[in-house]
Amino acid sequence: MNSIDSIVARLNALHPKRIDLSLERLQRLLAALDHPERKLPPVIHVGGTNGKGSTVAFLRAILEAAGMRVHTYTSPHLVRFNERFRLGEVGEGKLVADDVLSAALEECERANGGEPITVFEITTAAGILLFSRHPADVLLLEVGLGGRLDATNVIEAPLATIITPISIDHTDFLGDTLEKIAAEKAGIFKRNVPAIIAAQNRDVLAVLERQAARLKAPVKVAGENWTATEERGRLVYQDDNGLLDLPAPKLYGRHQFENAGLAIAALRAIPQFRISPAAFEAGIVKADWPARLHRLGAGRLVNLAPAGSELWLDGGHNPDGGRAVAAALADLEERVSRPLVLIVGMLKTKDCAGFLRNFSGLARRLIAVPVAVSENAMSAEAVADAARGVDIPAASRDSLDEALDAVCKLDLDPPPRILITGSLYLAGEVLRENGTLPQ
Repeated sequence: MNSIDSIVARLNALHPKRIDLSLERLQRLLAALDHPERKLPPVIHVGGTNGKGSTVAFLRAILEAAGMRVHTYTSPHLVRFNERFRLGEVGEGKLVADDVLSAALEECERANGGEPITVFEITTAAGILLFSRHPADVLLLEVGLGGRLDATNVIEAPLATIITPISIDHTDFLGDTLEKIAAEKAGIFKRNVPAIIAAQNRDVLAVLERQAARLKAPVKVAGENWTATEERGRLVYQDDNGLLDLPAPKLYGRHQFENAGLAIAALRAIPQFRISPAAFEAGIVKADWPARLHRLGAGRLVNLAPAGSELWLDGGHNPDGGRAVAAALADLEERVSRPLVLIVGMLKTKDCAGFLRNFSGLARRLIAVPVAVSENAMSAEAVADAARGVDIPAASRDSLDEALDAVCKLDLDPPPRILITGSLYLAGEVLRENGTLPQ
């Protein structure tokens, strides 16, 4: 256990609940730190259910291509805790160094004085402290969970707020209907601040637009105020300011064209920014985000897969996320046909059958594995049972190594396309085991 992991383990003891949504504890801590939230660079606040991290990746890459220094705060991390904090530099930001992050966490721990606080809240305080002390042009702030009571919602006047597609997730904290979840997500909207909204369910959009209207927040909605479509393998974006004909995103899948469009729409809605077409083009091509339809090119796990096969990784874990991934794999199947085998691990808190149903008729076989690093993991056999319940032939194994060995024994021709999916915890385990560390 490194020094950061040991600090986080110690902080876990400060609050009995891992998640307990409130702003009061963080506001008290920020006051004790002399209000670093008032000394931040201009903020773009990103909420929603699916696609937040990819949208932040597009925003960062475009802004950096435009010559700006960009801080980012994202969660969760996949392998190292440092992944949550990127400090802006000229050219390209860097993940915060161990000693700098340790010092910030310990300073927040001292200022908190042993009072109850969640790890995410004190982590957010540490990020705000770091970002306030390092000059930058923009801070991209990703919501952790929900919006209204999320720890990131202590920013009073961001440049813009963004809502990615909203779907059913975290119902135990946000509510059991799309409308209730949307109301929580809309809690990041601020008076007179532009709100940029991805394509949504009609009832969700109504909730978001009502809240924006209450706050007189100018609204830009996908499909109404801008379009972003794939045409002949390129991204064609159009709004009232004109058309951009851009290369396809490096990130794979139709949904990434939509995430890229959302990022472009947000940047074009902020009056302070004048970003050139060349910067949009360079950013779209460069943007990367690990474990989002990420093809693993080399590493220990790749070497365990059948010779000539493809090994892909995606951290999707809810039904709408599964739908986007399945659609992308169907497109890939049309281009280069291979039998699809899934390796899946999921948490008990997720809709396993709803997620897997997207792959029925597409996946030849599923091998279920446990998610070793989470106490909320479903058993591998329970995941396999859920797969059989949606007509996907399934078996279970005790580890990733054993699952890949089982795929080898299927003796498929041509060699299969293997997707490991179902949990960001599992995605982190895969990257660690494969030796592929996010930079």
